[in-house]
Amino acid sequence: MCGIVAAVAQRDVAPILIAGLKALEYRGYDSAGIAVLDGAHLRRLRAKGKVREVEALYEADPFPGGTGIAHTRWATHGAPSERNAHPHASGRAVVVHNGIIENHAALREALRERGREFASDTDTEVIAHLVDEALAQGKSLREAVREAVGQLHGAYAIAVLDVEAPGVVVGARRGSPLVAGIGIGEHFLASDVQALIQVTRRVIYLEENDLVEIRRESVEVFGMDGTPRQRAEQTSELSSDAVERGEYRHYMQKEIFEQPRAVADTLEGRLGEDGVLPNVFGVDGESLLTRVRGLHIVACGTSYHAGMVAKYWIESLARLPVSVEVASEYRYRDVVVPEDTLFVAISQSGETADTLSALRETARRGYLGTLGICNVPESSLVREADLKLMTRAGPEIGVASTKAFTTQLTALALLALELGRLHGLDETRRRHLTAELKHLPAAIEAALQCEPAIEALAEQFVHRQHALFLGRGAQYPVALEGALKLKEISYIHAEAYPAGELKHGPLALVDEDMPVIAVAPNNAMLDKLKSNLQEVRARGGELYVLAGKDTGMEIDAERGEVIEVPLGGHFVAPVVFTVPLQLLAYHVAVLRGTDVDQPRNLAKSVTVE
Repeated sequence: MCGIVAAVAQRDVAPILIAGLKALEYRGYDSAGIAVLDGAHLRRLRAKGKVREVEALYEADPFPGGTGIAHTRWATHGAPSERNAHPHASGRAVVVHNGIIENHAALREALRERGREFASDTDTEVIAHLVDEALAQGKSLREAVREAVGQLHGAYAIAVLDVEAPGVVVGARRGSPLVAGIGIGEHFLASDVQALIQVTRRVIYLEENDLVEIRRESVEVFGMDGTPRQRAEQTSELSSDAVERGEYRHYMQKEIFEQPRAVADTLEGRLGEDGVLPNVFGVDGESLLTRVRGLHIVACGTSYHAGMVAKYWIESLARLPVSVEVASEYRYRDVVVPEDTLFVAISQSGETADTLSALRETARRGYLGTLGICNVPESSLVREADLKLMTRAGPEIGVASTKAFTTQLTALALLALELGRLHGLDETRRRHLTAELKHLPAAIEAALQCEPAIEALAEQFVHRQHALFLGRGAQYPVALEGALKLKEISYIHAEAYPAGELKHGPLALVDEDMPVIAVAPNNAMLDKLKSNLQEVRARGGELYVLAGKDTGMEIDAERGEVIEVPLGGHFVAPVVFTVPLQLLAYHVAVLRGTDVDQPRNLAKSVTVE
């Protein structure tokens, strides 16, 4: 969601701040701003829209200053506008904030009663007033921030400066990520390490309820009680090349074509000839997984669809009951947890607010243990889960998830295979499935060769307003993911249903203006799926089928098309069939002229509820 960058340096920091904001554009935002101190002189630029609007303002009238904070905002409280854009200021205090302050209304009313006037509609502005009040009482910036955040309820990562104290920025985090960057004679803060790669790879990942003070010569971390805390310095493995588009038109296109390599990285060092190698899930992994008698998988959005596929796999291979839930619903439900149930949390960023909150409820609810499946090693999810499995997808800049999804599926296939081994899966079958997984990168590479046919098919969708996706078994969640991708980036309304449910409602929508996309591997469900598709044809619907080899699918050329997709095996088919659906969404969006990498109203990392 929102992005934070802050810097204290011997050089002018405005270009660093702007470059950092550009690196965070993938997260989704609707306004941006920077505030820079030159001595005690504050310059603040804010604009609705893209970072380039702020950059143009700066380039039209450049200014010096070695202390600054910057922000990209995704609107929660108050519409997107310059007055609601961060940084917000009150007296001496200037602040940027990610998250939501749940008690902002009560704080605002109390501040107004004390004579404070507000210039925005945001929850963030109350932080600036609270800090300014403490500064006016003679407190240092660090003490003022500590006192202010003690009054806040909700989630936040903040960076604050004092107009009368150049050379220092104070940050704090609770429920939203914040990282400190280490330089030589300069130090930084950011909500994501990608904002700092331009200036340093040496970082400190701040933990829950940390307060940090950066100066040119130092980075100090404290608890909310003011006591010093030790946090280890790490070297980020992220490179600037990893977040550049290269020869591709969009990040999403680049990330679709990175999937063979990404999936290979997910599998590397984790598979032997007859299954998953030891300690893949951690040194205590086998001991815990052997005791598992059921699983609860909790996730959001695309990660939720990955969990739905895993349910089919795990129940089939390990004969263990699995429930899959949307985290935002799960966390408010009075969940029944059977004995020896494993909690599995899936999140690309590891900072998804609802998923993290659900994870933090597990101890109280009596789970056997927790497993985090994630792409970010330093994330809150990875730090807090008992077991963890990194997807190794690398940076994903496009808001619509592609390689993060297929690597999550790959990681979950490893989990299913290992649970199968521990719970009685036949060795011959296990070896066969292991071979399929090893072949998966090549199968994805083959599926990418369908792009010319998919690109031609996309022309049939340019002027459509609706689409219906169908699948059966483990392909139903894949159909859900295909519909999600299409609606996310092309803005075409799309739904997905189990094909067997057509007669229970969706068939009423089918006519010549409703294209139907079906996922049809050549498996035990094929004949039933063919019968479902006959119902579409009989109502004059246009039918586009992604079919496995030798399915015998035939479509009237005037009312649809069949595109053959190389499966790579029944086990990995959900991963492989995902690829042409991603390509379809991408090429439809390109033809419609939408913002593929930053679709409207959406954010990459949903760090607020």
